[in-house]
Amino acid sequence: MTAALKAVPGVRERVSPEEWALRVDLAAAFRLAALNGWDDLIFTHMSVRIPGPEHHFLINSYTNMFEEVTASNLVKIDLNGDKVMDCAGQVIRAGFVIHSAIHSARENANAVIHLHTPQGQAVSASADGLLPVTQTAMIVCHDVAYHESEGIAEDMGEQERIVADLGEKNTMILRNHGTMAVGETIQQAYLRMYFLERACQAQVLIPGKVHRPQQGVAEVIKGQVTGPATKMIAEHFAWPALLRKLDRIDSSFRD
Repeated sequence: MTAALKAVPGVRERVSPEEWALRVDLAAAFRLAALNGWDDLIFTHMSVRIPGPEHHFLINSYTNMFEEVTASNLVKIDLNGDKVMDCAGQVIRAGFVIHSAIHSARENANAVIHLHTPQGQAVSASADGLLPVTQTAMIVCHDVAYHESEGIAEDMGEQERIVADLGEKNTMILRNHGTMAVGETIQQAYLRMYFLERACQAQVLIPGKVHRPQQGVAEVIKGQVTGPATKMIAEHFAWPALLRKLDRIDSSFRD
């Protein structure tokens, strides 16, 4: 596979087992996003914080498509955007601004996923935003924040506004821009993004007048999907199944 050529020799021997495991999971998230059609050429990013007081995090190189990301070709940077490990890749300012803002402000936001899908952008440009009119939307809509567009995210001053708008919520619609999800783990962030993107996709496919659920249904679903069970489902049920799927297709994300 072409993606296998993007692996960087010797990285596994230079990092801790914990970091390597995070690299494998983050690379898997990129490959899954590509399979879902969530990629946007070489644009948009996913990142994960490496355990430790330094707040170093892994992010994709600007030069790689999602389908080319491997565990070894992820770039390790600090909160200033500087590389803390020699590698060939580079990180653009827009990706650094958004991801470093969340990682530095939220201790429980170890993983951050940001996308530019057509359906996510369509809902982000809709006056009403995400509507609680499908079961999938009701799973996530109570946890969605909104941030107004300020142009391509290159201004460091926007960081504090992104953080303030996100608050304690775990998904965000960036107006006229795209979607974002955070989580304690990559698995948790990925599942939240899956529900958010699925809800946006369903909304833009509604052919006409919307049928709204009965009053109180959204609150019932909110109660059903909040709590530790959701994290367990993401990490111990959905994610292993997704990794098996990737391994059947192309296991080079592990390189």
